[in-house]
Amino acid sequence: MSESTAGRPERPAEVTDPLLWRLATAVAEAHEADEDGACRNPSCVGAAWPCAAWTSAQEGLRAAQAAPRTAPESSADEGADDLDRDDPLIGWPTNLLPSPGDMPPHSPARDEAPEAVTSAA
Repeated sequence: MSESTAGRPERPAEVTDPLLWRLATAVAEAHEADEDGACRNPSCVGAAWPCAAWTSAQEGLRAAQAAPRTAPESSADEGADDLDRDDPLIGWPTNLLPSPGDMPPHSPARDEAPEAVTSAA
């Protein structure tokens, strides 16, 4: 047994995500309760046990043992007719971009059209 696995519990057979299980186990071990009933991890100084990190680690352990989720079967072209093929921001929310009227009065972009970027060939 290597030094990195010494003292670590054996991975249960029902674990479907070994990496998540190892990480969650390490966090749970690092956030065990001390003799006063507080989390012993220095990042949780004064926090009652179970701390948020230990609780999250328990969720990770449960998720690592859950059946893997599969993507629903659908056509790759499903909804393709609804897309505007000329829109350069397909898939990005356009309401995050300010309209020219929302620009401050001192902004040169308020009254100017954006310049097209061309590649130098």
